[in-house]
Amino acid sequence: MFFMGKLAQSTIKYLIEANFTANGIVEKPDIIGAIFGQTEGLLGQDLDLRELQKTGRIGRIEVNVKEERGKTKGVILIPSSLDASETVLIAAAIETIERIGPCDSEIRVKSVKDIRSLKRDYVVKRAKEILEKMLDEELPETSELAEKIKTSVRAAEITSYEGLPAGPDVTRSDEVIFVEGRADVLKLLKNGIKNVIAIGGATALPEPIIKLSKEKTVTVFLDGDRGGELILKELLHMANIDFIARAPEGKEVEELTKKEIFKALRDKISAEEYIQTSKFKSRRKKTIKEEKIMER
Repeated sequence: MFFMGKLAQSTIKYLIEANFTANGIVEKPDIIGAIFGQTEGLLGQDLDLRELQKTGRIGRIEVNVKEERGKTKGVILIPSSLDASETVLIAAAIETIERIGPCDSEIRVKSVKDIRSLKRDYVVKRAKEILEKMLDEELPETSELAEKIKTSVRAAEITSYEGLPAGPDVTRSDEVIFVEGRADVLKLLKNGIKNVIAIGGATALPEPIIKLSKEKTVTVFLDGDRGGELILKELLHMANIDFIARAPEGKEVEELTKKEIFKALRDKISAEEYIQTSKFKSRRKKTIKEEKIMER
């Protein structure tokens, strides 16, 4: 990411970048030799490049060279751990070099970069990228968080009515919804329906269910399969059922979406209507069967 030289990344403060042109063909050793040789003693012993490199305050000098139409051009890079004023003195000193090897030359400092500033720029840029990724992939929307909280609270509202899983409004509501099991109760609670109780499947109907059916307006909400049909027949035989709602064919109540739940409850029919429809279907099946027998 950053130019290192021989200095540890943590010690680099500045990077001197200079362009040079030599009126002839020269090589890297010629350029580096000119830098050390022609700046020697220019700034005093404390800023002698050889001594600074020995003590690690100046890093390895890097040179990129290319030949072009009989001339040599390139870039000189000098890493520094000196302070700003000392570093710019070094930068100015290399501009005094007039010859590289046997050739006339010119060196001009392009920039003295604050490596710490470059690091800060990188940190800010990278932090933005990380934050954007985190926001896109990890942080849920406010509405999603709110829905999770609501779902958690509603699920925690499940209670027990005489040993049966139920919502908190079963005893105080004039209307009650019978569902098959605990999972169905949880599903309705998560969607804000609290006057719900589980009847416990297709086994013998619990006495509390029979009692509730005599005291309240009852809607039965069952799976849209053969099992739901059998439970419904048992309920109609043993309890006082007012309305019937069914999950879409082949689906279970616990797997319905919120939209499907409320649509099924809106589309409920009276028990009388269901019984009449069932009788008609039964008679129709019987007639069709008899017709087929007669055709034989």
